[in-house]
Amino acid sequence: MKAVRMYDVKDLRVEEVPKPSPKADEVLLKIHAVGVCGSDIPRALIKGPHVLPITLGHEFAGEIVELGSDVKDWALGDRVAVAPLLPDYNDPWSKKGIYSLSEGYMYYGSRNDGAFAEYLSVKALNLIKLGDNVPYDWGATIDPAANAVHACLRADLTEMDSVAVYGMGAIGLFAVQYAKAKGVKTIIAVDIDDRKLEIAKQSGATTTINSKEIDPVEAILKVTDNQGIDVSLEMSGTEICQIQAVQASAKMGRVVYLGISNSSLTFPKEAVDKILRYQVSVMGSWNSFSDPFPGIEWTESAELMDKGLMNPEMFITQKLTLDDVPDTFKKIDKKELYFIKIMFYPSTQDS
Repeated sequence: MKAVRMYDVKDLRVEEVPKPSPKADEVLLKIHAVGVCGSDIPRALIKGPHVLPITLGHEFAGEIVELGSDVKDWALGDRVAVAPLLPDYNDPWSKKGIYSLSEGYMYYGSRNDGAFAEYLSVKALNLIKLGDNVPYDWGATIDPAANAVHACLRADLTEMDSVAVYGMGAIGLFAVQYAKAKGVKTIIAVDIDDRKLEIAKQSGATTTINSKEIDPVEAILKVTDNQGIDVSLEMSGTEICQIQAVQASAKMGRVVYLGISNSSLTFPKEAVDKILRYQVSVMGSWNSFSDPFPGIEWTESAELMDKGLMNPEMFITQKLTLDDVPDTFKKIDKKELYFIKIMFYPSTQDS
């Protein structure tokens, strides 16, 4: 079969490799769609994965073409997405059902071979069935959708809350769509790119703010009659947005940090004062898994996609083949490519 193998940082090669065979508790998937996660970019271009050589790709969906001998609840031809985490079920955190915090886990596409390939064997426990209205490339975005849902669950988001989302990548856009699906009336999207803000508006944002042009804290206070925002979801990982998310908070506001930071964060005294005087809760959100594994984040995202309430079609910006993977990462490295979600189709007839 064809696969994209990574041998070193910036060294991705399209090669012919042996087709895998499923173990007793696995199924063999024909991969129909695999997306590029934001974490794949530094993994491929800067810091490298945990093991080399490796096949990257952990946001994927496909068709079951072979069943392991112990697999009972799935059938040939089933259309599925895959949760990429392989928990260590003996870890104390896994025993509590908080799988993202387990230490001895494995992971498709970063610690195990992933889905930049025509076929991949995966654990049957990791499968999520796709509804009839969910194409494979939507299924390959259930991972970022589940991350967005996890952050909203961390914040205990309800329809009575107002919400601001900082950073309109795929996870931020899914957070906007999820908030709308939950009946939230005030949904504010913050970014520095008008193209992404237009998609946020189409996704359900009631207000969009280009923070390059206006102060988002002042704008949010104006929209909320100086009350501030109940839930701030910080998806960008940038220091300025992390601080603004706090400064725009309402009394008893909840701030969730999901965006991965690449720099230190120092709170100005005004932000610390806001946390204290307004009793603001600041919390982290890591990954997308809960009990029963892989969690409601995954099942609800799949259900909302089937109902059309979460829809990634408007932000799948590239539709490419496996042969395009090395050149695509070169373009990303040279900053020659505008993208939100890049999708590869190993079965070329799907592109």
